[in-house]
This record gives sequence, C-alpha cells and structure tokens, in this order.
Amino acid sequence: MPKFVIEGGHPLNGEVTPAGNKNAALPLLSACILTDEPVVLHNVPQIRDVQSMRCLLESLGLEFTSLEDHTWRVHAKNLRPADLDPDLCRNIRASILLAGSMISRFGELHLPPPGGDVIGRRRVDTHILALQKLGVETNYSNRLFHFVSNGLRGNDILLDEASVTATENAIMASVTAAGDTVIRNATSEPHVQELCHFLNALGAKIENIGSNTLHISGVRRLHGGEFTIGPDYLEVVSFIGAAAVTHGSLKIHQAAPQHLDMIRLVFGRLGVEWHVDGEDLIIPSDQRLEVEPDLGGVIPEISVMPWPAFPTDLMSIAIVVATQSKGTVLFHDWMYPSRMFFTDKLVGMGAQIVLCDPHRCIVQGPSKLYGEKMESPDIRAGIALLLAALSAKGKSTIHNIGQIDRGYESVDKKLSALGADIQRIEE
Repeated sequence: MPKFVIEGGHPLNGEVTPAGNKNAALPLLSACILTDEPVVLHNVPQIRDVQSMRCLLESLGLEFTSLEDHTWRVHAKNLRPADLDPDLCRNIRASILLAGSMISRFGELHLPPPGGDVIGRRRVDTHILALQKLGVETNYSNRLFHFVSNGLRGNDILLDEASVTATENAIMASVTAAGDTVIRNATSEPHVQELCHFLNALGAKIENIGSNTLHISGVRRLHGGEFTIGPDYLEVVSFIGAAAVTHGSLKIHQAAPQHLDMIRLVFGRLGVEWHVDGEDLIIPSDQRLEVEPDLGGVIPEISVMPWPAFPTDLMSIAIVVATQSKGTVLFHDWMYPSRMFFTDKLVGMGAQIVLCDPHRCIVQGPSKLYGEKMESPDIRAGIALLLAALSAKGKSTIHNIGQIDRGYESVDKKLSALGADIQRIEE
C-alpha cells in the first residue's frame, strides 16, 4: 500500500483542472444498463471507485472500450445476471446503484451489502421502500439483497429521507416504468441533476430537474447517446482549501461555479474568498482567514444539510480551513456519527479542537500545525489530512492513501505541479 510523504509549508501557485465528478460518474455508469445501445461518456475520472464500478458492470456483461483518455464507450447489449463479487461491493457504496437499473432492465438482482467510507451507519431502507412503491419485491437473506419485479409501475414516492443514492435508484427504476412517477423529498445535488440530464439525452422524460420534486413519465425504451460528465465540485473545493491554508494563489479551470453558491457563503464565514471568471475560479493569496461571528459576536455554527445547503462531504475540509482562521466556530454534522473522528489527528498536529460528541466539534484558530504520521480513514478525511500536511511545518506521512485514490485522480501529481513537496512511496 503506498503512502504520501509531504514536506509542508510550500504555498500552492498555478493552474489546475478538476477531474470529472465521481458522484456523477458512478450512477451514470449504472444507468448505461438501461439501454441496449452504445453510450459514450466523456470526462470519466480515472479513480479507484470508478474502476471498481466498471469491474462490477463487466461481470454483468457490459462491454467497455476506451476511446481516448477519460472517454469510454459502454455497451450493455449482452446484459446477463451474475453473482457480484462481494469484495468489490464492499469496496464502494455505489454498488447499491445497480438495483434501480438492473431491476428496470432485467427484472432481478442479487446484491451483496454495499460498502464505502466508514463514517457511521448508512441505511439502505430508503432504497428498498422507494423500489417497493414501483412494484419491486425485496428481501434480505444469506447476506444478499434479493430484488425481483414482474414489471415496474409508476407511483407517487415520498422518500423517508433525502438520500442521494436512493433518489438516483428511484429515478433509474422510474424512467422506463409504466405510467407516471412523482419522487418527493428527492435530492438535487449536481450529480443527481447530471443523471437526470443524461437520461433525458437517452430519451427519458424527467421534469423539475434541480428541485426536490421530480416528475417522470415512463418511456418504453431508452436509446444510446453521448454525454460529458461535469467537474467534481468536491475536488474544486479541495483545491480552494489547499490554496487558503498554504497562502497560495490558484486558478481552477472549468470549476462550474454555479454549483458553489452555498459553499462560497460558508467558506466566506471562515475568511476564504474567490473570484469567478466565466467557468474558472481565481483564489488569491491574500485571504482574510478570520471567522465571521454571528450577530452580537456569537460563535457561529456551520452545519450540513441536504443540497443546496452545505454538503457533508466538505465538512472535513472546512474544519482544516478553520484551524488556520482566526476565531472560534462550531461544526455540526448530524448525518454521520464518525465524520468527526479524524479530528484527533489534527489535534496531534497542534490544532485546537474540542470534540463535543460524535457529531460536533469546536475549532479555535489559527493554530500552527506540525508534521505528523497519520492514516487516512476515508476519502474526505484523507484529503483533509493532506491539506493539513501541506500547511504544516515539517514532514508528514499519510498511510492508507488508497482511500484518497478512491475519489481523487492523481492528486499528488496535481499538487506537485502547483509547488507542493509531496511524494508517493510504495511500502
């Protein structure tokens, strides 16, 4: 397993382009099952989670052809049932996304429990309840989920929680179901919107895209097509954070700034600002890095909520930025009970953080950080620790960087090109 060795204290300067959105690529790849005609996807991120999804799909008979860098042709003409590799399913949470597309196209799926980041319990009940409303019979036995349908029928679906992947499964199962479907309490993240636009490009009829109430008119079949995956806004914000904590200046190309409005408000409260130039972002080196208190000088709270509010996947990065901002701020992530558990590593580097409970922590900054030996527990905590190492004095070592590789394409090469002193070393 490789590790990163980072000598901190080098400002990042230059220009960078983010990879395609991982959280869009995974449902789009699953959605290729819905048509027996070829689909061409551009800007596919070359990361571990996407490769794992490709392996799962190839085991189901999908054919992949690499046309050029980051462009794949996917053909699901010879779809077949298969015993999915439990280890691969445990590697990625997105394996659950095979449910909606496989049931729609094939009528049956046996699925091992999905895996993913270890950030607390991640229930699949919402997926099952949504699919049952469309006429899917489900049960769980012998450590397998069994999904069977004799024909999907549209319905009015109220999701019992605003789950991204459950919304995506419900969308994929509904587009070729008989009749009309309404999905309420749907999520509206950029990657959910991309899935809807992709399916419409293949002949689906989805309306109210970007809202929490989707209207879908079922069609008999989908055709092939071509689609370009948008930039990964989580990677965009990772580079914003890296520039801020290292006091560097970056230009991020093709950053889709239309998706960053709430993130801009939250980072502004930490004293981080950027300028928009068309589709690009410019992050200046002279950041204020001062926490903006609430009215009356009250300690502010940054809390995660469903989109378009501040997303849970950026909480770890915001905490690292706060360690370098003057003032005190409370962070609250009610979604996952293990999201905050990486903060002990920041404390070991010199950060002033009080972990109040599994969901909340208080950060007081700025703190001088020092190099440390660490291990990446998950994708988002891993990239946050990497940002902390870039800003720290001295050498840091981060083990288990396979977690970071699951969501970030060649992040060490991109950082090196911007002036970071980072090495990938095989152990």
